[in-house]
Amino acid sequence: MKTVSETDAHAPSADDAVLFRVQGRTGVVTLNRPRALNALTHPMVLRIVEALDAWADDPAVEQVLVRGSGERGLCAGGDIRAIHDDAKAGNTASAGFWRDEYRLNARIARYPKPYVALMDGIVMGGGVGVSSHGSVRVVTERSRVAMPETGIGFVPDVGGTWLLGRAPDRLGTHLALTGTAVGAADALLCGLADHFVPAERLPELTAELAAAPAHEVLPRYAATPAPGVLAGRRSWIDHCYAADTVEEIVERLLGQDGPEAKEAAETILAKSPTALKATLAAVRRAAALDTLEQALAQEFRVSCNALTSPDLVEGIRAQVVDKDRTPRWTPPTLAEVTEADVERFFAPLGEDRELRLP
Repeated sequence: MKTVSETDAHAPSADDAVLFRVQGRTGVVTLNRPRALNALTHPMVLRIVEALDAWADDPAVEQVLVRGSGERGLCAGGDIRAIHDDAKAGNTASAGFWRDEYRLNARIARYPKPYVALMDGIVMGGGVGVSSHGSVRVVTERSRVAMPETGIGFVPDVGGTWLLGRAPDRLGTHLALTGTAVGAADALLCGLADHFVPAERLPELTAELAAAPAHEVLPRYAATPAPGVLAGRRSWIDHCYAADTVEEIVERLLGQDGPEAKEAAETILAKSPTALKATLAAVRRAAALDTLEQALAQEFRVSCNALTSPDLVEGIRAQVVDKDRTPRWTPPTLAEVTEADVERFFAPLGEDRELRLP
């Protein structure tokens, strides 16, 4: 969901922030806020849902293609300034946005036609939500895929806990706690994407998709990406992140010989202690659930309860509002975060407020 994007002072109107057209056999969705890294807004989410519903019943549309305008990325998440202001004021507009956004994520995962996502450039938070649940997910050498929520005092959402909980062994836990952005090869390894296509070939690929189904077109474009870094780190990642608590994970990381593990520990220790513990619990609980819809319902509870956490407002302040990059977390250490603090994130919202998905 909410990552590094800021409100675009010259943002397109709601009607222009996401564009739709049918190109041959393909319905094309273009996220169109390039100055804001194509960050999602509530009206954009609602318009995408409307288009997907219409195309699902349109025999002339055989597949859907989702892409971002500009060259910086598909989508860097949502407008976290709006989340900051909402949480600070004690309002609930963010809950309404998340409700519709998570419904969109579930719709994408169950879409009855091929859903092709071009995950070129930055794909973070909500960008993962509109892409990695699709049936055909394409990354390039420019892709940087991440769920960086712990850095703003938040917990991975948009089905991120479901995706990361199903990554091989402990790779998803590593990505969830550190918020590390991965390239093409590692996105493929972690199950966040399916195909690698060189960025320079995307225009050609897009043109061909107008006339032929993705399963026929992609084999002509798919290639082998440059090696990633996670495969060579599996042994220490799997050992360290198998620990029961965040404290133990950090201790194991610091005890490793190589610098990469120690760097991971330092990265984790810079994040919100409360968000880290809630994230570890959320990913592990999501891994034990049966469906994406169950994970999204759990994430909705966590997200709504996070609105009253001081770390969400403080994290966004430090990263986006004041940009001093020195958040003052409450409490400031992992040892001070209690089990009750973590369980508060999973507390029921009340029958009339829970997220209900088919």
